[in-house]
Amino acid sequence: MPESTARPTREELHAWRTFLRAHAHITRVLEAELVAEQRLSLGGYDVLVQLAEAPERKLRMAELADAVLLSRSGVTRLVDRLERAGMVARERVAGDGRGVVAALTAQGLDVLRTASRTHLAGVVRHFVARLDDAQLSDLGDLCGKLIE
Repeated sequence: MPESTARPTREELHAWRTFLRAHAHITRVLEAELVAEQRLSLGGYDVLVQLAEAPERKLRMAELADAVLLSRSGVTRLVDRLERAGMVARERVAGDGRGVVAALTAQGLDVLRTASRTHLAGVVRHFVARLDDAQLSDLGDLCGKLIE
């Protein structure tokens, strides 16, 4: 059957929908915990993590958008909010008149350190603790195949 007309089986659709529901459920729970305990969205947390892991704790806005899987306009709005809160600063790129990077501030790093305790405890509670080591390894391998 040509790829354009291929249809998933009932079992394949079940696997797909279960994957989507599991991801949505865990994401909603982790988001709710971060907002309740740290007043930080999961998207905001992800931006802070990406910046903390970047060289010099800076990324061009387009690179940041790719890293957090948001549109450029979505990441711009999110960085606007984080900038108003003092967690991120925008800086011009030397030698590039139009280039702008988002840079993690000291305050942003402090917020990230505190929020990480909430987030990582949630990852353990809602994901890691529900699977054994073999299942976690298998799931990691399977998801890796989806992004190859």
